[in-house]
Amino acid sequence: ELPYRPVLTQTPPLEGLTTASTFVLDQPRCIFRGYDNADIWLVVALDKAASTFNNTAGPGTPETAFQDFPDPVHAYMTLNATLANYPCPKPAGDITVLRVGSETSCAQDAARPTCNGPLPGPGPYRVKFLALEGSEPVAETAWSAPIMLRTAKSPSSISTTDSGHSAGMIAITTILSILFAILLAGLVAMLVFWGSDSCGGSSTFSKPESVTVRRYNTHHVYDQPAARL
Repeated sequence: ELPYRPVLTQTPPLEGLTTASTFVLDQPRCIFRGYDNADIWLVVALDKAASTFNNTAGPGTPETAFQDFPDPVHAYMTLNATLANYPCPKPAGDITVLRVGSETSCAQDAARPTCNGPLPGPGPYRVKFLALEGSEPVAETAWSAPIMLRTAKSPSSISTTDSGHSAGMIAITTILSILFAILLAGLVAMLVFWGSDSCGGSSTFSKPESVTVRRYNTHHVYDQPAARL
């Protein structure tokens, strides 16, 4: 066993050190010197099953297949590499981290038992690196400390009284209330204006009384012979 314990990377600035299905480890640089012919595997195990992991279980076998993790398989092997992938010292500009759980395309593919698929729950998990020459284990690191992933909050557990959210909601509600009041006042004013305008322009017409013109005949005119001509 080599005097090295895998750890979550401390390389800043790195977003998503742990998510609901992934976590990020430092690469084992300068750890497996002298094992040039070995394949270096990452073993991911349930915390409770780390102590009973069988080092002779080969990668890609039903005993270590990702697709059956975490039950009945309690530990799987993934992210195989050679010593050339972990050069020492680290060249400038190299990315020296491993994101565990980042492959989604092979998560259900039984033909890819060493898939680096999303982790099925929050854990806790433990990991270690194992060097195999053929099927024979030749070196391994210590197990990591327990690693817990993030858990999504259920909608019922989200507080609706948070000070930041309540202040914003109060401001929005106040603005909407003011705008609604202005709109309502405008509508009332328009209705009043239209009502008063129609009342002021209306007129009441009454039927004029009929005027009777009496016809008078001047009798003395008809009595004169000259007027009849």
